[in-house]
Amino acid sequence: MNFFLRDIGLEQTISWEQLILEINNTTTYNTYCQSNSYYNVFKQIIISLILEKEIILLDSDFTEYELINLTGYSEFNSFEQIIEIGKKPIVSSKFSLIEKLKTTSEHWKMTLFTSGTTGIPKKVTHDFKSIVRFVKINEQNEGNVWGYAFNPTHMAGVQVFFQILLNGSSIVRLFGLSPKVIFSEIKENRISHLSATPTFYKLLLPCNEQFESVLRLTSGGEKFNENTMFQLKAVFPNAKIANIYASTEAGTLFVSKNDVFSIKPEFEHLILIKNNELLLHNSLMGKTELNLEEWYFTGDLIEVLTEQPLKFKFLSRKNDMINVGGYKVNPIEVEEAILTLSGIKNARVFSKSNSVLGNIICCEIECEDTPINESIIRMYLQSKIQEYKIPRMFKFVSELSTTRTGKLKRN
Repeated sequence: MNFFLRDIGLEQTISWEQLILEINNTTTYNTYCQSNSYYNVFKQIIISLILEKEIILLDSDFTEYELINLTGYSEFNSFEQIIEIGKKPIVSSKFSLIEKLKTTSEHWKMTLFTSGTTGIPKKVTHDFKSIVRFVKINEQNEGNVWGYAFNPTHMAGVQVFFQILLNGSSIVRLFGLSPKVIFSEIKENRISHLSATPTFYKLLLPCNEQFESVLRLTSGGEKFNENTMFQLKAVFPNAKIANIYASTEAGTLFVSKNDVFSIKPEFEHLILIKNNELLLHNSLMGKTELNLEEWYFTGDLIEVLTEQPLKFKFLSRKNDMINVGGYKVNPIEVEEAILTLSGIKNARVFSKSNSVLGNIICCEIECEDTPINESIIRMYLQSKIQEYKIPRMFKFVSELSTTRTGKLKRN
């Protein structure tokens, strides 16, 4: 494979040669980057690296109101900051481009916005060092073909892109496509690596086919339950599966072969646990609009398994916990119980305000072809979880709502 990007959604196949030609012929640069073309986003990131200029990534579906509020400008489109490039280094080949990018200085900056799943998106700025903290560069990686299943303007998508870019690998866009098209792209392009959210992987299940070309699966952004992992191993029998913890504020920090995370010795002094919440030292963080103290409260609740060495599991987001009549309910625990019932493809548990209990638990269900009803689910859950955790209201839907980053919407 010698292509840089294949995007069937826009009917594009871009070679590395075409990418380099367009980079060399580019005469202007805009600090702000907003486009519904993955190629345009990737190209602008590369140009920003060559010029060592800041790049500010904006979601392609940001509304006029959001753009005005997030950029601080008073009028739509006034956020454009186009400059004449003038002379810039000419890159002659894929190899020379990659070598040039590896020497990017500390003056380069990238600004992103959090997904805003629990509030207004926040601005976070990273330097090159924090973005590539966990990028692994190896000559053998050049032949990798990545199934790209993230939004390119968010941290997870950016970090996968840099892993691909600095190894000279190939990208096949999968984000936003139907399962049928996704499987076709995996087969046709012999995709070797997949990185996505658990919600994306659940979209592919159940599946009776096997795809032996895939050698590695990584998952991040949400809790990865064992049932999903078990089904994926059957679909991708040759794939090693890894679980990644990352955030827009800090980038990638932990990688695990299952749902148990451990800390590298060099990071142990930068991690703190307080009331079951994970805290990160501010030296791990990008520059944010928040007034950070020494420790940053991530909002992620964890279960400590061992202290020496530190090993833990992620339970849920602190803001996702539901208070029902004084009882705390973890929506992920309820979802995982529901997903063990045959015939259910996916589930979303959330809260609805109630004058008596404060909140009641609601659930949206996405079914497979097997007929199933509410009474069957209720009876099944009685043997799995406590009564107060069982949703009061069920709604059957054709698909669940997701965020801009491909995760389940929690609010």
